[in-house]
Amino acid sequence: MAKTAIILGITGLTGSILAKQLFEDEDYEKVISFHRRASELSHPKFTEHVVNLFELKREKERFKADVVFCCIGTTQAKTEDKETYKAIDYGIPLDAAQLCKDNNISTFIAISAMGADAESRIFYNRTKGEMQRDIFKLSIPNIYFMQPALLAGDREETRTAEKIATKVFKILNPLLVGPLKKYKSIKPEKIAKTMRFVAKNGFADPLIESDKIQKIADEHA
Repeated sequence: MAKTAIILGITGLTGSILAKQLFEDEDYEKVISFHRRASELSHPKFTEHVVNLFELKREKERFKADVVFCCIGTTQAKTEDKETYKAIDYGIPLDAAQLCKDNNISTFIAISAMGADAESRIFYNRTKGEMQRDIFKLSIPNIYFMQPALLAGDREETRTAEKIATKVFKILNPLLVGPLKKYKSIKPEKIAKTMRFVAKNGFADPLIESDKIQKIADEHA
């Protein structure tokens, strides 16, 4: 039976790529998006709802699907205020997961980050870790978190530090072998492919680090 997917963060880099992949995936008959600004995507499968994501809980009646892909995220450079940052990176995914719980959506897959740790002294890592921890508490049957390293892709907005880091990692990537493989930069296309694979097939570990994301995507392209 063809499925319905919800994507949060469809106007971002990975979210937009994931949407295009789902449009071509015969397993899905509907792709629904909730986001704060209209996208430029168009497809017969696609329905978009422009909403206030900080009030996502109000969308319970329309928040119905077989799987939810959460690609929401910001950066400290883009969102300097820590309260707003946490409302985005912690609050929105948690609200989405709660809607999954309330509406009996059995699969929730979110992009987190390498180093996510609720006990970390680093605000970014701690926020992602707290998000993971509290979503696990909801006991949704199938929860998975992608934990990628630096994304190697072109974003709409200018992120100078990330562009510099991407160039550096192009040089470093061949040197990162063995246990260091998980620190290699990764393309968003690989993350999207792995999210689709895991949604369909599951995975033994709910926390999927960057090297495993790469491996799954390469083996099941």
